Parts: sequence; C-alpha cells; structure tokens
Amino acid sequence: MYRRILSGLCGAALLTAGVLVAQPGGAAPTDITATARTASVAAAAGATTPFVTVEAESGTLGGGARLRSISPGAPKPTAASLETEASGYALTELKANGDSVTMPNNTGKAANTLVVRASIPDAPAGGGIDATLNLYVNGTFRQAIALSSRQAWNYRGATTNPDDPHAGGVPYRFYNEFPVRVTGAPIAAGSSIKLQKDAANTAAVYDVDSVDLENVGPALAQPANSISVVSNGADPNFGKDSTVAIQNTVNAARTQKKSVWIPQGKYLTNSLVSKPLDFTGVKVQGAGMWYTTIYRKVPLPANAWRSQITVGSGTTLTDLQIDANAVWRDIGGSGGSDYGVNASGAGGWQIDHIWTRHVDANWLSGSNGVVQNSRTADSYGDGFNINNGNTPSPDKLGTNITVKNNFARNTGDDSFATYSDAGADGKNGQITGAKILNNTAVAPWWANGIRVAGGKNVEVRDNLVNSVSSNNALEVSVFGDSGHPLESATITGNVLTGGGGWNGPRQGVHIGSPGPTSLFPTAYTNVTMSNNIIRGSLSTGLMVDKTRANVTLTNNTIDHPATQGILIAAGVTGTGKFTANTVRNLLPGQVAQRNDSPNTFKITG
Repeated sequence: MYRRILSGLCGAALLTAGVLVAQPGGAAPTDITATARTASVAAAAGATTPFVTVEAESGTLGGGARLRSISPGAPKPTAASLETEASGYALTELKANGDSVTMPNNTGKAANTLVVRASIPDAPAGGGIDATLNLYVNGTFRQAIALSSRQAWNYRGATTNPDDPHAGGVPYRFYNEFPVRVTGAPIAAGSSIKLQKDAANTAAVYDVDSVDLENVGPALAQPANSISVVSNGADPNFGKDSTVAIQNTVNAARTQKKSVWIPQGKYLTNSLVSKPLDFTGVKVQGAGMWYTTIYRKVPLPANAWRSQITVGSGTTLTDLQIDANAVWRDIGGSGGSDYGVNASGAGGWQIDHIWTRHVDANWLSGSNGVVQNSRTADSYGDGFNINNGNTPSPDKLGTNITVKNNFARNTGDDSFATYSDAGADGKNGQITGAKILNNTAVAPWWANGIRVAGGKNVEVRDNLVNSVSSNNALEVSVFGDSGHPLESATITGNVLTGGGGWNGPRQGVHIGSPGPTSLFPTAYTNVTMSNNIIRGSLSTGLMVDKTRANVTLTNNTIDHPATQGILIAAGVTGTGKFTANTVRNLLPGQVAQRNDSPNTFKITG
C-alpha cells in the first residue's frame, strides 16, 4: 500500500548507544527479532474501518496513463505537489482520452459505495471547475462520477484570498474526496473497477490517488422514545433552512427526556441565528453517515453566525454526516468553514459514527469525552484536537478525553492532536489523560499526522500515519511560548510512514521544546517511545531538537530514512535512554545516529 516501505535488510548487527544497525552481510538473530516485532506492530496499528482502500498506483494502467511518485532517496520536496499530498506519495495520472486505471474489488464482499480521492485542475481565475470521470465495472460502463475542484486548490500566502491563483500564493490542497453511490448492482467481490477519461470527461487531467470500497447497510430506523426533527419542520429534501427546527427539537427532547431523531435526508443549515446548534444533554442520532447529512451553506455575512455543532455534558451524537461548501479556513468569514463539532463539559460526552467533511477542526475539550468510529476528510483544520479550550473554564479542562478508532484523511492541520495552552497568565488547566488510540491519519495536506503539544499522562498508541505532505509524521513538543510543558507522554505501537515534508526542516518524528519561558522556566519535554515503526521519512527518521528534553527510546524501528536515523540537534540539554532500537535500510553516506550535543545530552543504553 505504501510505496516507500521497503523490505528490511538482513545483516550483521552493529549495536551502539542503544541502536541496532542492520548492515549487509550475514543474518543476525537480533535483527530477526526486530523484524518480527515490526510485523506485529504493523498488524495492530490503525483504525478498523468498514471500507477498504485501494491505492490507484497498485492498479493496472491503460492507454497513456502514467504513475507519478516520490522515489526513495529523491531530493527532499521544497513545495507542495500532487505527489507529496498523495497517500503513499504516489498517484495515477489520466490525461488523454482512453487513459485509465483498473483496480480490483479485493474487499471480500460486494461494494455499493465508493469514495474516490482525486484532483482535477483549478479554474484559470480560481474557484474551481466541475467535471466527470467514467466508472466501468468488469469492462462495462456503469456511471459517470461527478468531480470538482471548487473545494481544493488554495494558495498559501495569497495577498487577496486563499482561493486566488493570481495573488502571489503557493498552491496546495490539491485533492478532494467524492462519495459515490454505485448505480445498479453492487460491485461484486473479485470484480474490477476502472476509472477512465473519455471524451465526455472534460477536465484536462485527472490525478487519481485512491478508491475506498464499502458495502453500506440500510438506513437506521427511528429509535423508541425519540422526537423526529421533521415533525418540527426540518426539511430532509434540502429545500429550506432547518436550523431552527433542529434546535427546537433538541430543546423539546431535553425537556421531555427523549432523544432526537434526524431521518434520512440532507438538511440545510444556513440560518443567521446568532449561535450554533447546541445538542448539550441530549442524544442526537441520524440514519447513518451515508444517509443523514447536516449541510452548512456559506458564504454569509462575516461574523454573522457560528455553524458548528456544540456538544456538552451528557450529549451523545451519532450516525450522521456534517458537510459544508466552504472553500477555506476562515471561521466567521464569508467563505470559510467553522468547527465540525465543538465539545466541552465536565460531565462527559460521546461522539460515535460521524463523518465530518470540509469543516475546520473537531474541537474536543471538557472531561471524560469519547470520539470513536468516526471519519473526517478534506478539512481546513485539525481532524480531532484534544484541548483545554484556551480558557480556565472548568467545562473545558481537557481531562481524560479519548479519541479512538477514527479515520482522518486530507486534513488541513494536524490529523490528531493534543493542544495544552496555559494562556498568557498560565491559568488554563493542563491537559491530563488524553488518549489517541488506534486511529489512522492519511495524507494531511498541512501540519502533522499526530501532534502532542503539551499535557500530562498522554497516551498515543497503535495509530497509523501515512504520507504527511508538509510537516512531521509525529510532532512531540509544546504549543508556542504559552504552551504547557509535556510532563509525560507514552507513545507506543504506532506506524509512522513518511513525514519530513516540504515545509522547512521537518522529520519523520520531531521531539522538541521551546527555550525557557516566564511561565515555565525549567520545564522539560518528557516522552517515552517504544515499539514504534518510523519509515520512509523524507528527511531524518527521528530528531530531538533544542532545548530541553528527556527521551526514552526502546524497541523502535527506523526504516529507510532519507538522511540520518536519529539526530540530536546542537543545543539540546537532557537525557536519552536508548535501548534495542533498530535503524535499517540507510542510504549511502548516512549514519544511524548522530549527537550534536554530546556534552549536554547524554545517551545511555
């Protein structure tokens, strides 16, 4: 699935300062043990999803279609590209009529839906275009798939707006996801699907990254003791605004101690009501994320409304999709997107089986909250961000929040993050007990796959990160000058592929802390990493950066970094306890470990 993953070298072992280096030559038992451990970690990492992703580059090319990819050891990218933003850093290009890519339905079951991740060009003046791409099943035309670039192609640093290609900005955010309900019979297991550019498909080029295949069951039925939003005037046919009707239903359900039912349909929410939908204290359920959609329509007058959904103490939100027509990140602005879900509350909350698209972050604070079995795609901010709300409020402490078994792709900031900001006066509470477990992050177009920015007793376990475009696969540090220190974090069993992207000096894994601040003059970043796989970094595999860090590395594998395996930068103070780590598949001239702070950062192992 990942083109930069290469098989490990069997080799004689060199062990120094806790790092086992695989070299060409005979077989070493220690290297065999590391290889077995790597296989076990890889099998356990990532979310369990109801769909299977097939990478376009694994398919069979037809006509003049060609494969575009980043080759292992190639020069580090210096700008965003279709290759850097593709999962696996590879894609298939269809440019002329008759160009095609054919992929198998290898899910083991029929698929009645697809999600096609693809890019088509922007309009010359910005704003995007619409075009179709033809789908064939077992060689027979089935349907035309509608694609668009209207919610892609932003321009970083544009002097007018991020959608203007002529305002001096640098293009990024090339891809979008397109959910497709298959016309006719489901695509049987073992069948082939072909995406082909024909004469009716008018985009100049189609860059296809991947296809998800899923067999979606029937819509859910209305639960007992629930109130339907339709009974209060909500329109499932997208004809009129449903904001007030949905809120009135929630208010009634709260009073009557019932739940809220949002039947199958697409519900428009573009009301100028001055506050967002507030689901606090109520269970709100849709008919399924493929069946019930709450859709936000912008542009609207700047700062006129908040289109997020508020989740508070005692809320359960489940089985629906949240989407928008936003075109950039600009909360309260005329063309921007708001948070998907904004959760808080000291009494606990739960989010399950939701799908957010084209929104800003899912912003998660409070205490004892859980987000699970959910998806986010094509966001303009973080996928799932555990935080303290940037406030000392007891309802936004960020205590014991768990994010598990979720899937994030094409996020516009960190896919998964903790964010513990002390505030200018240091009064905001420290995030404690955050858990990021068994999630999958694919191809964030900006920032990191996972970011741990401060906190205490943070656990990051069994996650999968694939193909970070701009920054690091994993960032472990604090947030700015006002960030709480990272008092303790355990990071184990994760597979971190890629990273070290085009946005300046980046790595597969970066561990760092700021210099002394007035709030935390003596704080250190304290992190323990064990049994992680770090592979295919476009730069250094793992870097410890200035100024103060205590790092324990045990049984980690760094595979095929573009430069060093482990680098301790100059100016670092602290300790490194390195035990039984493996660095393998180094490129010629690269070293497994380099310590540029030998007098202040002592490594034992």
